[in-house]
This record gives sequence, structure tokens and C-alpha cells, in this order.
Amino acid sequence: MRKGREGGRARSRSRVPLRRSLLGRLLGVSALVAACSVAATAWLAVQTTSGAIRQEQGRNLTADARIYDTLLGYAAQNPTWNGVDATVRKLAEESGRRIALTTQSRQPLADSATAEVPPPLPPQASAVVDPLSVDTVLAARSTEGQGTAADRIDPRAVGPFLLPAAERTELRQLAERHAACLNRSGIAADVVVGPSGRPRIQMVGSVPERALSTKCESIGLNAPTRTERKALDALNGLADACLKRQGREGVRLDQNLFWGEDVAVTRPGQLPYPVPGDARAARPAPVAEPPREFTGEDDRAIASCVGTARSEQLGSYVASPALLFIGDEGGATVPGFDLSPANTAKIAGAAALVLALTVGASVLAGARLVRPLHALTGAAQRMRDGEESASVPVSGDDEIARLAAAFNDMSAHRARLEEQRRAMVSDVAHELRTPLSNIRGWLEAAQDGLADPDPAFVSSLLEEAVQLQHIIDDLQDLAAADAGVLRLHPEPVRVGELLGQVAAAHQARADTAEVTLRVETADGRVPEVAADPVRLRQAVGNLVSNAVRHTPPGGTVTLRAYGGGAAGGGAWSRSEDGSGSDSPTGHGSEGGSGSRGGSGFPPGDVVIEVADTGTGIPAEDLPYVFDRFWRAEKSRSRRTGGSGLGLAIVRKLAEAHGGTAGAASTEGEGSVFSIRLPGPAPTP
Repeated sequence: MRKGREGGRARSRSRVPLRRSLLGRLLGVSALVAACSVAATAWLAVQTTSGAIRQEQGRNLTADARIYDTLLGYAAQNPTWNGVDATVRKLAEESGRRIALTTQSRQPLADSATAEVPPPLPPQASAVVDPLSVDTVLAARSTEGQGTAADRIDPRAVGPFLLPAAERTELRQLAERHAACLNRSGIAADVVVGPSGRPRIQMVGSVPERALSTKCESIGLNAPTRTERKALDALNGLADACLKRQGREGVRLDQNLFWGEDVAVTRPGQLPYPVPGDARAARPAPVAEPPREFTGEDDRAIASCVGTARSEQLGSYVASPALLFIGDEGGATVPGFDLSPANTAKIAGAAALVLALTVGASVLAGARLVRPLHALTGAAQRMRDGEESASVPVSGDDEIARLAAAFNDMSAHRARLEEQRRAMVSDVAHELRTPLSNIRGWLEAAQDGLADPDPAFVSSLLEEAVQLQHIIDDLQDLAAADAGVLRLHPEPVRVGELLGQVAAAHQARADTAEVTLRVETADGRVPEVAADPVRLRQAVGNLVSNAVRHTPPGGTVTLRAYGGGAAGGGAWSRSEDGSGSDSPTGHGSEGGSGSRGGSGFPPGDVVIEVADTGTGIPAEDLPYVFDRFWRAEKSRSRRTGGSGLGLAIVRKLAEAHGGTAGAASTEGEGSVFSIRLPGPAPTP
């Protein structure tokens, strides 16, 4: 049985598993909160930074595309980069960026840097400015760029197709007449001039087929001029040479650089269309040759050769390719965000560091939190197992420290109660043994013939039996009061009359002890109380009996009563034993000092006092006068010092009536024992 109990104790004192302990839960919650916080912060930072970077990159790319397009136009219209410095500085001033142009061998052409020693250029250029090989990404972002992604030659690079002023003027007049004719026919049309100076008709919101139903002629406007025919013939020659090197037959291109069965072949000395200025001259009509079939492979080869021919033809009319660098004045380029493995590792490392710090702080805080709880648990288990209670160390003033302090108070109170219980058992045994021993002794003496059973013998036995019965009755009353089953029969009681009855009952004993017993009360100022008259007489009688017993001959015992607002009452203070009873002060004792006066009591309460002029009670014993089996002089027997239960019964009876009992004393002068009872409820 003992082994099983010890095993149960060992199991109860074993550590709680970490996953179920307070520390484990605190650690888990902290880690979860930290992980969620880190993840949310990282996600928010990435989203915000990425959005800001994308927005900044969008603005930078738009500005870069405009810079690129401007410089590309300059290169397309100028055979060299001479004079580009002014354009570069103007673009840099408008964009707030540093712009630099170098040759492909990084020889500087122009630089907008204002420092005497410009910062070094980045290793990689922002773009290559080549009108014969346009960057389709930047060209697509340009608001001024033209052409398609498939056409890598800038449309502003016209070279020999640039029309002289005379041909421009003549074509302009034809275009304006044709536009006016279309406008008169109800078709909105405008004249748009291309990079080569050739005008063209642009209809606004109309289907081009509508112009075919009008009488507005545009043959002269669409025919190539001499300049264009000359440049086109040269381009045809270059393209044919490329095709012949591949073993393919040459083609004939129109001014839109198309080829196929609809393109007329012009023999020497003939023009494919009437041209301005020659429309009135007699010209041989173009001779159409039989249609030629082209395969997909033919078309790819022709397109390649035409592109090569155009680059070869325009090479001497445009500037050479140049490297373009765009950045800030400090030399940095366009900001970017690259979630590379290195950056990912940095983010993961920072998150792990934050998580580790959080977990470490949680472990330290949890350990400090759990350590006093472990101490409390161990102390509580020792108390449960009956071991001697030990106090728990208290540090700080937080909730745990207050819990530990409350536990220490409870442990000390429990120790006091246990000591009182042991003393009570010993006292009860002693108190019962004395009368029983006397009764047994007298009976054995009578049995042996040593004592005659005369009236004095019987009276002695009866006295011992009455004392024994008195002790048992007191214990029964205390047990009933402790259990809350003490029966009361309250009724209106005149306190003055009750004090007179108690004084009359104890007058004979007081006369025997040569003690003056008197009653002081003003019935007109003491209200009635609702109380059990029998129990209240018992409580006051215990106080009077105790006062007479401890008052020397010639002394006085005074019974008085007054209301809570009347003069003569003492101030009340909480007793030091923590039992909850109050002690009236004002008797000069160290148990509490205060002036006499009714201000210490709630209005309407009734106070009953029993004052004596006896030896008094030491201040250090005053908090224990209402404890069971307590005697001021330990050497006193029941015959000289009572059973030690009378004052305990007084307190219990007072509490049963909703009141309190108290005591004040000055050693060598006397004591005052008081009962405070609630007065009658006020009438509405």
C-alpha cells in the first residue's frame, strides 16, 4: 500500500510533457506568432517594394524609350554623330538622368555628366543606337516610333529616297487637291507627310474603299518620282545581286518594297506609272510579263536579300551604331528587383534570425514564468502528502509573485490551523479526562469502602457530571456553528432587559467572588435587536462569567449597551489572527488604541460591552483570546481557568447573529469584551 502511494506521489511530481506544459504552449504560440509576423511582413514588403520598383521601372523605361527614339531619329537622319552633344544635354535636362553615347569600342561621343571627372560607365550598355537594327522593345514603348517589330530599320532612315524640295512641292499640291476632292465628296481626309517628304492621304474614320466610288483621281500622287525611281532601281540592283549569289532569279520591287505577280516590270526607258511633270509627255506603257509563282522559301530569301540591300544602301546615309548609357549622376543604372537565390537566402536568413530571437526570448520569459509555478506545485504536493509545509520564495510584485505570497499565507494559516487542531484534540482529551477521573476515583473509593455514599458524595459526583456535560454541550455548540447548522430563533429583544437578566443570574457568583456587578444602559437610546434571546444570554453570560473569574475581590464588572451612534463605544479594528473578528479599541491596550466614541460603528448597530477591572491580557495574547481552549495562564485548570471554550462560543454566536465579537485590554487595568449586533432594518 505504501509503495503504491509513493508511486502515485512520484507520478504526480513528474514533469509535465513539454507539448502539454505552459512553457511548451507559450513557446508554440510565440513561434507561430513570430512566423506569421515575419511571413506577413516579408510578403507586404515584397509586394510594396515590387510595386514601387515596377512603377519606377515603368516610368524609367518610358523615359528611356523616348531618349532612345530621339537619338535613333538623329542617327537615322545624320550620317555622323557630330553635333549630337546638344541633343544629349537637352534630353538629360528633361529627364534628370545621365546620358552617354560611345562608339562600339567605347570611345566617348557625348556625355551629359557635369562632373569634371565623369563616373565610370557601367559594364553593360542600356541599348545600342543603330537605325539599321532597331531595339524592338524600346521602339514599341516609344510614342513617336513607327514601323513594326519585324522591320528592324528605322522608318526615318530614308537615305536616297529623301525627296528634293521641288518634288515635295509638286506632290504636296497633288495631295492637297486630292484631299479637297475627298472632303467635298463627304470623306474626311488629311495630308500626312512621311519621313522622306512624300505626302499621303489619311482618311479619318472612313473605309478606304469609299474613296474608289468618288471621281477623285490619285494616280499621279501614288507614282514614284525620279528620285524615288532612281533609289528604287539601285535597291533592286543590290537585291538582285544578293539573289543571284544564291542562284535565284531577281525580282522587281515597287515603292512599298513589295514583290509578286501584281508588280509590273519596266523595261529600259519605260516607267511603271505616270509621274508628276511627265504625265503630259508621251511615254511607252509598261509591258506586263507573265505572272511568276513564288514559294514560301522564295519569299524568305527575297525578304532577307531586300533587308540586306536596304542596310547596304542606307549605310552611308545614317550614323554608325553607338552604345547608349542611361543612369543617374552617380553612375547607377535603372533600379531593379531581382529575387535571386542570394537575395532569397538573405530574406530566409533574416526571417530565421527573427524567429530564433523570438523563440529565445519566449524560452527565457517562459522559464521565468514557469519556475515559480513549479515551486508552487511542489509545495502544494508536499502539503498534500502531509509533509511539513515550506514557503515559496517571492520576488517582484507581479501576478505570479502575488500568487506565491497568497500561497505562503495559506500555507502558514494551514499550519496554524493544524497546530490548533492538534492542541484542540489534546485539550479536549484533557478536559474530558479530569471530570471522568474524578468520577472514577470517587466511585472506586466507594466500592472499596473508603468513602460513604452520603449526600456530599452524591453532590460531588453530580458536580463533576455537570461539568462534563457542560464541556460536551460547548463542543456541540461549536461543531454546530462551524457546520452552519446552529439553530436560532430570532425575535425582538430588549437589550437592557437581557443584560439585567444575565446580571441577576450571575449575581450570586459575583457576591461569592466579592465582585461588584452592575448594568449601565439607556433603554430609550438602545434599539431592539432581532436575536435568539437564549443564545444571546448564553454569549453575554459567558463574557460575564469570564470577567467575574478574572476580576480580583473588590473589583467591578460592568455590563452596558449602546447604539452605534452613541457615545461610549470604542473604535473597532480587525484582529491580528486573521479570523475575521473585530476588536474594540480605546481601552488603552496595545491591541489597538483609539478614543471612545460611537463613530467606529455603523449607525443603527447595537454594541454590548462587558468591562472588568481585572488583571488584563497581555497585548501579544490579545489576538488569541477567542481561540478554542486558549487560557491566559497555561497553568490554570478547568476549575480556576474554565474550559477555554467560552469565548470561542461567544464569537461563533455573534457571527451567527450577523455580528462580531471583539476584545480590548490594558494589562493591570482590565479588559473590555464586546459584541456588535446589527440593528433593526430601517422602516421605509
